[in-house]
Amino acid sequence: MQDVSTQTSTPNPAPAAVPRSRRSRPARAAAAAGTGLAAAAAAVGAGELVAAFTGPDSAPVIAVGSAAIDLTPTPLKEYAVRTFGTNDKPVLLGGIYLTMTALAALAGVVAARRPAFGAAVFAAFGALGALAALSRPTAIPVDALPSVVAGLVGAGAMVLLARLLRTATTVPAPEPAGPSRRAVLAATGGTVAFAALSGFGGRSYSDSRTDVSAARDAVRLPAPATRSAPPPAAAHPGVPGLTSFQTPNPDFYRVDTALTLPKIDPRHWTLRLHGLVDHPVVISFDELLKRPLQELDYTLTCVSNEVGGPYASTARWLGVSLPDLLRQAGVRSGADQLVGRSKDGMTIGTPLDALLDGRDALLAVAMNGEVLPVAHGFPCRTLVPGLYGYTSATKWLVDLEVTTFAGYDAYWVERGWDRTGTVRTASRIEVPAAFAKVPAGDVTVAGTAWATHRGIAAVEVRVDGGPWAEARLAADAGPDLWRQWSHDWTGARPGTHRIEVRATDAGGAVQPEARAAPFPAGATGWHSTVVTVT
Repeated sequence: MQDVSTQTSTPNPAPAAVPRSRRSRPARAAAAAGTGLAAAAAAVGAGELVAAFTGPDSAPVIAVGSAAIDLTPTPLKEYAVRTFGTNDKPVLLGGIYLTMTALAALAGVVAARRPAFGAAVFAAFGALGALAALSRPTAIPVDALPSVVAGLVGAGAMVLLARLLRTATTVPAPEPAGPSRRAVLAATGGTVAFAALSGFGGRSYSDSRTDVSAARDAVRLPAPATRSAPPPAAAHPGVPGLTSFQTPNPDFYRVDTALTLPKIDPRHWTLRLHGLVDHPVVISFDELLKRPLQELDYTLTCVSNEVGGPYASTARWLGVSLPDLLRQAGVRSGADQLVGRSKDGMTIGTPLDALLDGRDALLAVAMNGEVLPVAHGFPCRTLVPGLYGYTSATKWLVDLEVTTFAGYDAYWVERGWDRTGTVRTASRIEVPAAFAKVPAGDVTVAGTAWATHRGIAAVEVRVDGGPWAEARLAADAGPDLWRQWSHDWTGARPGTHRIEVRATDAGGAVQPEARAAPFPAGATGWHSTVVTVT
């Protein structure tokens, strides 16, 4: 009988621990990046909530953006204005948000392995925001608080979410103690919800706290003591497509460095005039309105305007004589500069001789028949005919100091711009538009020219480098205003043609041909446009 050997069976080994998550490395990285973005959103939301109480300018992103504007080299700043125009501020803020998004996602990925490193990114963000807020000329210590809170909230949220995510993806499945992916999603979603509530809630509350619409609507403008005659009807040639002679307030150009508009309640506004004067003056808004008001029709233009550019607008302004206020204060011998300070800390330096030579410089309180819009300086701004805005037009004005150029450099002069800011003679072609197609035969060419406080005496047009032909000037409304013109181009033949324009000011100086960039004293050169005759 043959023995049959039996095999001894051994029990099956215990199954190996299975990770709670079987997701691929890219999926885990995406989840980690998501926690970083959630933490960043919480940081921004918390900063906005605190800024509702400390002031909108102290919000972390706004503080960083404002500091970036101040630190940007002049050539780069001019490139931004030239490339993005009045959209330069949204582009700047968009760039800050995109950079922050990328850094937050990276912080989330790093924190998945080393939470402390991820938290350090948010701490650095908070520190950067605090330093930026404190760098502002009107800063007080509490302005750093929104960024400090944002950094702490972002770092805390990053550590919490990173640890939850790490535990959820590494604890073996049989272990009941670790959080599930559902818990991580819930925590991330809760963080985003907090961000939305605090961010939008803080911004809404801040807007309601600083809203001056009712106070602005309550202002009643006295009748002017000195009225300006209405511009003659013939000041506008009536050519279709030509800029209107007077610019409606919503269309009036705006170029400044303010990321948030300063909002000033006129009931709490005062203007201080001090420095090298015999009798310093402090005046309230009600007291300002009790002084004789005068109208001024004036074309304001920006030094950043390229040849043929859009940054020139005309309005009827109403305000108090600034030269009269200076004479009341008694300007001391040796003073040659008036520095205007804005609520947001901007400084504008104006040559005193331009204020005391007889021109109608104003402390303006209204434009085009209504109280100044907030975007254009409510409740008070300065205007000095013949000078670019950067040396004459302080918006949201709160302080005037009589000083010297040797003793103080205002914001733009400190950055290399000419301290005088005299407006250069300029002319532009508006009709036909650039690269337009026009029918052969007779073509109307029209545009606008200005040499504020000097006036325009002549405008000439030429086609394809041919002889100059004198354009028809519209009626002259005064030397402080632009002058519109038109010209009949007869016998235009099919093909591509170049039209050029040049102006002569009332002193006989012809607009120079040589092109110069706006920096440091304003653009020069003849404007030209190319059209196709069909």
